Amino acid sequence: MPRFLQSGRRRDICAILAGESLQAQALKSRLESTYETRIDPKSFYGALDALEDQGFVETRTEGIHDVYELTDAGADRLDDHLDWLLGETGRAER
Repeated sequence: MPRFLQSGRRRDICAILAGESLQAQALKSRLESTYETRIDPKSFYGALDALEDQGFVETRTEGIHDVYELTDAGADRLDDHLDWLLGETGRAER
């Protein structure tokens, strides 16, 4: 299984970013709401940096904020993960 699939937080960040771009704080807040707990900023930004280094997320600056969005490679990995979760026929049934 690719390393990407071994990190739930990274997967969840990519899932939240699927179809939209978010500022870092909005992304962190949504993730914290999902987990119902506070996430250490260092850990959160470490996950974002790793996703960007792997080419799954890209960052652009809008004013004073960084905005994150999923790349095509990140979307493909999410699709692959969903196929794995649903079994071999997953993609055909969607």
